[in-house]
Amino acid sequence: QVQLVESGGGLVQPGGSLRLSCAASGNIFSIIAMGWYRQAPGKQRELVATITSGTRTIYADSVKGRFTISRDNAKNTVYLQMNSLKPEDTAVYYCKADVRLYSDPAVKGYWGQGTQVTVYS
Repeated sequence: QVQLVESGGGLVQPGGSLRLSCAASGNIFSIIAMGWYRQAPGKQRELVATITSGTRTIYADSVKGRFTISRDNAKNTVYLQMNSLKPEDTAVYYCKADVRLYSDPAVKGYWGQGTQVTVYS
């Protein structure tokens, strides 16, 4: 019903930058919020940043001042600009969208497949 396609992960040295993108498609009536989460090996998945349709944002303390989340509502796409990357940012990054479908008034969460970000020295 909803597909989230992520792109933009890769390898980067400390201090470098990457930009992640996530495009949502399907039988979408509205997207309430979109966000990025990450999961490092042996750790739980954690929130990185979220943004509502009204552009209200929330960031994890560990990425404040380095990462910026933005959204193109017309394209149902969310971006994560990651600057000053550190080795501890290494993880699989997942996109999530809280979506209301035309066929279902309930808001449900959908996840992307994940994209690997590796920050290496």
